[in-house]
Amino acid sequence: MGDDIPLASLFFLLAVLLLLSAFFSGSETALMSLNRYQLRHKAREGHRGARLAERLLRRPDRVIGLILLGNNLVNFSAASLVAVIAFEIGGQPAVALGTLILTLVVLIFSEAAPKTLAALHPERLAFPAALVYYPLLKITYPIVWLTNTASNAVLYLFGVRENGAELQSLTREELRTLVFEAGARLSPRYRKMLLSILDLEKVTVDDVMVPHNEINGIDLNSDNAAIEAIIRDSQHTRMLVYRDDIDHVVGVLHSRRLANMAKQDISKDNLKDLVSEPYFIPEGTPLSTQLIQFQRRRERIALVVDEYGDIQGIVTLEDILEEIVGEFTTDPADEENDVVKETSETFLVDATANIRELNRSQNWDLPTDGPKTINGLIVEMLETIPAPGTHLKIKGYPIEIVETNDNRICSVRVGQQVPTIS
Repeated sequence: MGDDIPLASLFFLLAVLLLLSAFFSGSETALMSLNRYQLRHKAREGHRGARLAERLLRRPDRVIGLILLGNNLVNFSAASLVAVIAFEIGGQPAVALGTLILTLVVLIFSEAAPKTLAALHPERLAFPAALVYYPLLKITYPIVWLTNTASNAVLYLFGVRENGAELQSLTREELRTLVFEAGARLSPRYRKMLLSILDLEKVTVDDVMVPHNEINGIDLNSDNAAIEAIIRDSQHTRMLVYRDDIDHVVGVLHSRRLANMAKQDISKDNLKDLVSEPYFIPEGTPLSTQLIQFQRRRERIALVVDEYGDIQGIVTLEDILEEIVGEFTTDPADEENDVVKETSETFLVDATANIRELNRSQNWDLPTDGPKTINGLIVEMLETIPAPGTHLKIKGYPIEIVETNDNRICSVRVGQQVPTIS
């Protein structure tokens, strides 16, 4: 054979076979390393290579069969060719040496290097390869079908069943990880909003409601002058109307209904005719559920009740939206009343302040899976109302009790978090 074909031609043919082997090996890794969600996105945008790659990966057994067919064909051909070249150059002893050299060359240049490149940059190789494999699969389909049928039959004997290659649904935590690791592709603000949406099911109305003792409204047992003052000074479009106390709620008054009324017409009797029926929800309702309920019922405000029907607080649509986008209507003066910076490392905090709001405004990490206020958190931990001057540490934050009364903690001093060694 060496007398018929020049040695240089044989080396050139060997180089072509090694390049084909590198192409098959690298393209296999590239196709299997593609991010299926990015691939679907590019395919929907009209990228031809992405569309063909997506079609090929719907039946990975077929494309793998095609690649293995081509890769084994060129590798066996290269081995035979090396044997011929080695025999022509050095006779029988050179054949074994040629096989060893070919093994090293294939391992480095036709396997490791192209597969590493494909794993690092899968789209760069997979999309052009898809343009080649798609028509090639049509041509070699009978051989590939026969090979796959035989291999699938073997797998069937071992209990392996084909489940298709459709995209699997991501769990909430997997989607959270995907959003969190988006990096520079999402601005920090949008990433935080998406993560907040995913966390809505973990947060309940109890975490964001205005507690019972902080609800302001209109007491129908007050005189007309007091009622007019409350309406005039209110910054809310909806106000609760009750008798004596919030537990005897009458309804919800929308300020729009007062727009066409003369000042002298604002009275207890008129207000009773303007209020709408209150909307009650059970405590512990996830925010994701409540957001849907607000939308279905076309409501914007709800009263949270416990299992005995006692009112625990009030939650609004605005409260839920602020969990997603952050606070946008809070008066800065309210935050200053809750937290006063004393030094660079200590803060004087109102113990009735909501822990979630403190974490958000001060970038703290106090636990939110229990009591909703600093007062409740400390009392739960100590199981008593501590005396002023008591020191404790919660999740690395040093806390000093500053002021208490008979039934609650009034204010505390919070220091900078000290990392704990786990």
